[in-house]
Amino acid sequence: MRRDVIPDPADSRAFYRFLTSVVVPRPIAWISSTSADGVDNLAPHSFFTIASVNPPIVQFTSVGRKDSVRNIEATGEFVVAFTPEHLFEAVNATGTAFPPDVSEFDAAGLTREPSETVRPPRVLESPVALECRLHRIQDMGDCTLVFGEVVHAVVSDEVLDGGLPGIGALRPLSRLGRNEWGTAGTIRAITRIPLEEWPGHYTPATADP
Repeated sequence: MRRDVIPDPADSRAFYRFLTSVVVPRPIAWISSTSADGVDNLAPHSFFTIASVNPPIVQFTSVGRKDSVRNIEATGEFVVAFTPEHLFEAVNATGTAFPPDVSEFDAAGLTREPSETVRPPRVLESPVALECRLHRIQDMGDCTLVFGEVVHAVVSDEVLDGGLPGIGALRPLSRLGRNEWGTAGTIRAITRIPLEEWPGHYTPATADP
């Protein structure tokens, strides 16, 4: 038996809660930005993805026009910090709705690290940072989509595995539904089947009896 869930414009938050319980897990963009007045903002955004490979562009969505969006509009720059499992409580703390003159770096006890190419600082405690310049801002419904071109990246040596960040060392956080968060859990690897090797049929593997 299935239950129909119909979007209701009069109660958009209800369907929002449904969507965020289904579109899971969601990677988190920990966005640092600096206001025109020089206040450093740091906020987690869990609608985050890669938008383009060449040029390298990442995209996050702000539900409502938050300080991150206003700062990026004013300065044209931001940094995406990676959110590892051990910073779970700090990431959550920076989601508090502080007033614009309060820096989440200070409120959450996080360390500013100077960026190489942009004004907003990196999070020293995070193992990976993507320094971005604004590519485009697009309003969509009650949300704002922010696209940034990655102009510089840094990664800590201790999370590298064969020259690339390794998932076992990164231990990424993700957002789930409600107040739930996720970790990487069991990692499975599989190679994509080249067309020339396609067997002409597909039979799922069965578990041993």
